[in-house]
Amino acid sequence: MSTLKDVLTTDMRAALKARDEMTTSTLRMALAAIGNAEVAGKEKRELSDDEILAVLTRESKKRREAATAFADAGRAEQAAKETAEGEVLDRYLPKQLSDAELADVVGKALEGFNGKAQMGPAMKAAQGAVAGRAEGGRVAAEVRRQLGA
Repeated sequence: MSTLKDVLTTDMRAALKARDEMTTSTLRMALAAIGNAEVAGKEKRELSDDEILAVLTRESKKRREAATAFADAGRAEQAAKETAEGEVLDRYLPKQLSDAELADVVGKALEGFNGKAQMGPAMKAAQGAVAGRAEGGRVAAEVRRQLGA
């Protein structure tokens, strides 16, 4: 078992013992999503910590989007629940880059690229440099801004 999955399991057990229902249910959901990702494909396999981080990032994004949808629909209680679940998941994700840090990292990754015609290779280089510390939409916007300048 990977170390991140071990940490999630240990924290879920601790939350169970502490009777922390929000953390318990959120970590159960995260572990279920990891289990689903492990059995996706032709055969079951262990996920690496990077793959688990990708699953947790995807789940955290789902929570943020659901919270926004519930808030827009006037369901504040559901929105608060989704936001709290997202905060639990964010504890296990790497710290997100600020806008200035993102611009700096993307700027270094884009050396040698010029013009919007090179958007695809530039995005690949930028995503590699950012390595999960910022959402793809933010990275794409910054790449577009710097290539268009």
